[in-house]
Amino acid sequence: MARWQEGAAGRLQGAALRLYAERGYEQTTVAEIASEVGLTARTFFRYFADKREVLFAGSAQLRDGMAAAVAGAPATAGPMAAVSAGLEASLAFLGGDHAHSSARHSVITANAELRERELIKMASLAEAMAEALCRRGVPAADASLAAEAGTVVFRVAFEQWVTGPPDASLPDLMHATLARLTEVTAPR
Repeated sequence: MARWQEGAAGRLQGAALRLYAERGYEQTTVAEIASEVGLTARTFFRYFADKREVLFAGSAQLRDGMAAAVAGAPATAGPMAAVSAGLEASLAFLGGDHAHSSARHSVITANAELRERELIKMASLAEAMAEALCRRGVPAADASLAAEAGTVVFRVAFEQWVTGPPDASLPDLMHATLARLTEVTAPR
């Protein structure tokens, strides 16, 4: 079996998702994933720390991209407007492959260990955006509140997208969810 091949990480990700969906996450081994694409388990571990991480590759880039967008928002933008810039930046990473995202979501929601890992990812997004807001001069409590609210918008919109029809628009859902947050938090 070849050790280093062009696109090996992507092929491993595709095979893992396919096998997790067919057999279940817990019933699938790293060796089976690697064998599915003609690689060794050792090669798998050159790309991913464990079989969980094959589903979460790109999380750091998403986090960093969102935080950079928050940091780069216009100086006149308030905390939620800056977080909104972070949400917009997330769309460069997500929303392009509904079928893949829906399958990934199904695998994650079917397994407690993966749901926990997804929650850790969400906490990381909120923390990175809050830190970016603090660097913009937003007080820590306000930065945390805005970043956590933005992360809720992100999670709710993404879940609506992956569980909805394939032609749904993640950007539209993200904007609608952010607008809905404003509506439900407005004084009556």
